[in-house]
Amino acid sequence: MKNKSLTFKILVAMVLGLVVGIALNPIAETPIVKDYIVGFGFVLLGSVFIALIKMMVVPLVFISLTLGAAQIGDVKKLGRIGGKTLGFYLMTTAIAITLAIVIASVVKPGSFMQLTADTYTYEAAESPAFVQVLINMIPTNPIAAMAEGNMLQIIVFALISGTAITVLGERVAQVKLILEQLNEIILKMVMIIMKFAPIGVFALVGKTMATFGFDAIGSLFVYMLCVLGALVVHAVFTYQGLLFTVTRLNPIQFFKNFAPAMAVAFSTSSSNATLPVSIETAEERLGVNKELASFTMPLGATMNMDGTAIMQGVATVFIAQLYGINLGISDFVSVILTATLASIGTAGVPGVGLVMLSMVLTQVGLPVEAIGIIMGIDRILDMCRTVVNITGDAVCTLIVAKTENEFDETVYYRANNTAKVVADTE
Repeated sequence: MKNKSLTFKILVAMVLGLVVGIALNPIAETPIVKDYIVGFGFVLLGSVFIALIKMMVVPLVFISLTLGAAQIGDVKKLGRIGGKTLGFYLMTTAIAITLAIVIASVVKPGSFMQLTADTYTYEAAESPAFVQVLINMIPTNPIAAMAEGNMLQIIVFALISGTAITVLGERVAQVKLILEQLNEIILKMVMIIMKFAPIGVFALVGKTMATFGFDAIGSLFVYMLCVLGALVVHAVFTYQGLLFTVTRLNPIQFFKNFAPAMAVAFSTSSSNATLPVSIETAEERLGVNKELASFTMPLGATMNMDGTAIMQGVATVFIAQLYGINLGISDFVSVILTATLASIGTAGVPGVGLVMLSMVLTQVGLPVEAIGIIMGIDRILDMCRTVVNITGDAVCTLIVAKTENEFDETVYYRANNTAKVVADTE
């Protein structure tokens, strides 16, 4: 197993958790299973892993967002290109999570299984008015916001801090360098924590199956279908609709040309790992100017996380339904705002989506521990949503290139397009 990929290990752990949990379900109330195997072993391993994820939320959000805003100076230099790119990424992310919330609210994946009050500790918080949500976005005490995990306030403070660094420029170059180093450290910490994911997945899935049996499988299956359905709708209708409306380019040709990068994204579950292939594919097979692709694609790998936003939207509604909690309009607005703003700094590496989900759940007062219910199948969904993330990057790049006359249509429609990127990815 040492030479196997993390994805393979997590899938094996999920299957083992399913088998062991279902086997224990008929005897779940016996003392040895209830108190020792589930109550101690599974709970300990699963809770430690969730605690490690929660530990990374505040530092990851603050550092990555501050650094991202500090690098917006490049956007100003590119003028219209930067504005179009930022506008596209933020707009499509808001559309993505809204679509996810609508689908999950209609299908109700969490209605197939109800969690009892003592499954996790949870007290429903009263939803504030929408105007209060907007007012509460401004932190009166940034340190307190970080200590309390108030994500919208942390996001606003981080964006303002990063903007100030951009304005000061070379005078605070050392601060920017320190932020870059801290960001590297935090991302490495996330990757280290994810190495323990198979153990956490086994324990969390095992506990869920031992407690709920086949009821949990049905609910998780519907949840997965909701996420996959939203991903497909967003990739086909939102992205390709915008592409055709603005550029009149053939969407089917787009998928044919961009397939190599999509394959790499699916196998690595990482926008950053796919970035070199994405840039080369945009140039060699989509016909985009290299300098423009080298700007919009890396920016998208950092900012454009529509697939992750879809997962967060469906998962938030799903978890609320499991607890029988009705989310109000202000809660949904808060989720949309939090996930959209958070997408600016979401790192393009495997597993970070769960960290971002814990941030969204905290913002609307839902139990972060409930992530354990969906943890087992998240790796599969992570592979799919990464494909959607880089697809959005490519569509944005094409739209900007077309409107800025940085696009070669003959390359886009070239017959039997066999650019060198194909060989590079085989």
